[in-house]
Amino acid sequence: MRRFKRTLAAVALMTTVMAGTAGWAVGGEQSAVTGPPAGAGAWRADRSLHRPLPDPATAAPADVARFFAALDETDRHRLAARHPLIVGNLDGAPVPLRYEANRRAIEDERAKEPAGSALAERYTRLLEPGRHLLAFDPRGRGQLAEVYGDLTTARHVAALVPGSDTDLASFDRTDRLGTPGAMARSLYAEMARQAPHTPSAVIAWAGYTTPVGVGLDAATGRLAQAAAPRLTRFLTGLAATGAVAPAVFCHSYGSVVCGLAAPALDAAKATDLVVLASPGIRASSAAALRTGARVWAVRRNEADWIGDVPHVNVFGLGHGADPTSPSFGARPVPSGGAHGHSDYFREGTESLRDCAGIAVGETAHLLPPR
Repeated sequence: MRRFKRTLAAVALMTTVMAGTAGWAVGGEQSAVTGPPAGAGAWRADRSLHRPLPDPATAAPADVARFFAALDETDRHRLAARHPLIVGNLDGAPVPLRYEANRRAIEDERAKEPAGSALAERYTRLLEPGRHLLAFDPRGRGQLAEVYGDLTTARHVAALVPGSDTDLASFDRTDRLGTPGAMARSLYAEMARQAPHTPSAVIAWAGYTTPVGVGLDAATGRLAQAAAPRLTRFLTGLAATGAVAPAVFCHSYGSVVCGLAAPALDAAKATDLVVLASPGIRASSAAALRTGARVWAVRRNEADWIGDVPHVNVFGLGHGADPTSPSFGARPVPSGGAHGHSDYFREGTESLRDCAGIAVGETAHLLPPR
């Protein structure tokens, strides 16, 4: 009875929050961008190689990898030049070729914008020397994935899945600590510090339509359900190219995406699944995720507002059990020094130190004694 009353109270709180934001949230409801980017029709109709090209919507990443492995360099580069948006986002295509294609696609998009416009400036920043875009899709609010480090030689790889308010405009803003670019750079630097003689890489994956603000989109799993297949396909594509199995770090609403994707992560050979500032991952326990990856939860710091979100899943509202609770069964990660919702990868925090340790395989001090 006591538990039932607590659940009713949580539902009432969630309903009150949603009622208070419903007018704004409905107006700001996001349409999930799914499927291949523009140009898929032209790609499917291309017979320049006298053979069908792998369908970007249905071809398995392993089949895509075999297709490109059978081509010579001239044909690979010709396809990237003719269909940059498709090749740049084609999971299973060679990593350097995707970099090349995405740079060309960004140049094409920049050419469409008025010189000096905000969007043209964003594209110019993405084209700065040394940046490596593994995905780029200008549809909607914009989606992309960037690699820090050399993915082709890395022995340790981390993939970062961010949460709400992530898009082309916010991806690498320098005035916010919790942007995907800032978190990925911080994690990459700490991995390099802990394993200086072993090549590492971090991928910031913003390849899905995220909620905007705190509203109905953030309180439901609709956008996460659309994102989960995109994440698993992206990671499976990396595995098909021979990339090292990644540790996957999921922040805020990104942890909802990862929770739904978890059963399919074995195909991507993910070694670890780490959630931070999580509102819940739509599973009752770590075992319910049905993944072979080790499941970790970073302890929530007292200043993180996500702690005020009710851990329920009723009538589609809420994301379920608290992954940081002992009963959930995730391996705990300390967060000493972190302060607030987006502070877990700040330099000097225990959470950054130990998340980097998970990524490079230094976890003995985090595991229970045998």
